[in-house]
Amino acid sequence: MPYSAFPDLWEYLKHTNKHIVMYGMGNGADKILAVAQAKGIEIEDFFASDGFVRGHSFHSKRVLSYSEAKEKHGAENMIVLLSFASSLPDVMQTILRVADECELYAPDVPVFGDTLFDAAFYAQHKSDFDAARALLADKESVRVFDHIIRYKLTGDLKFLLEIQNDPDESFGQILPCRDFRVAVDLGAYNGDSARALAPYAPNLQTLYALEPDARNYRKLCAYAEAEQGFEIIALQCAAWSEDTTLTFDASGNRNAGAKQNTSTVLQGRAGKVTEVQARSVDSVLGGAGCDYIKFDVEGSEAQALHGCRQTIAKYAPALLVSCYHRSEDLYALPALVHALLPEYRLYLRRFPYFPAWDINLYAISGDKM
Repeated sequence: MPYSAFPDLWEYLKHTNKHIVMYGMGNGADKILAVAQAKGIEIEDFFASDGFVRGHSFHSKRVLSYSEAKEKHGAENMIVLLSFASSLPDVMQTILRVADECELYAPDVPVFGDTLFDAAFYAQHKSDFDAARALLADKESVRVFDHIIRYKLTGDLKFLLEIQNDPDESFGQILPCRDFRVAVDLGAYNGDSARALAPYAPNLQTLYALEPDARNYRKLCAYAEAEQGFEIIALQCAAWSEDTTLTFDASGNRNAGAKQNTSTVLQGRAGKVTEVQARSVDSVLGGAGCDYIKFDVEGSEAQALHGCRQTIAKYAPALLVSCYHRSEDLYALPALVHALLPEYRLYLRRFPYFPAWDINLYAISGDKM
């Protein structure tokens, strides 16, 4: 079915007669509320799960419990907009229980950037999406790609439930992890991705781990000191296209990243900012090779890829590129990886998450398959 056959969520919300309420608070809720206000969509209330309401307010409205929201509006007359993210199975099940009782959508707003993925955006970039889709190496990647677009247009969780891939496939079959001896972790956080990789990469000897946030870096260093299986070279810096200094969101959360210009509609609440050193992978390695690079740099994936141009051209390391922070990532990042090394085979997988986060693009050189 062509994507144009799927309704645009924002247009649907503009014309519904149902009561629109938001489930959750925080930065994601701020972004969704800002888009709704810009499009003339009224949000009547905010609610949290029963047991999590503490009498607080959000945007000058008292936060209701789920039970109060149903009593006030009626489950059958209420549209629920999910406005927080989670990969925790129990939280996801709670969300699905709400979806069983009410009409529920999870509006797609970008983690970073000021471009909203709606029907107009898709129509404007249809040729770019078609080109990216044609680069994908297997049927499952195409299926994941198609369902992600359907979800982004409609906000309907059913499209995400149909594409929940197993991490064991990605690390055990797609990535040649047993061949990794030198790896680079961009956006290393507290070492969680290194821990996840380790069981699949028994021959790993050295991991360069870049993390700009000071609090996360301290946790990363503690993990590096405790790790006995391989050497971790921890660097407190952001991954970028060149060695420079960047303004950085110093909130310390998982989604902290380089601050760039964003619109007032989608930027959400501003966090604490500081200056951090930024490095390119080519500079960090100094001409030496590596077998694997992971990119999870909160919207700066394109810049970080440009900073690996020499390493990619000379050594063709396997890549894992997060492909969900910006609305354009789904077409722009596959195109960029292909341009850097056309012989890469590209795979797309998505791990369980509400909304469409944990979308990973894998790039494997043909001679390493």
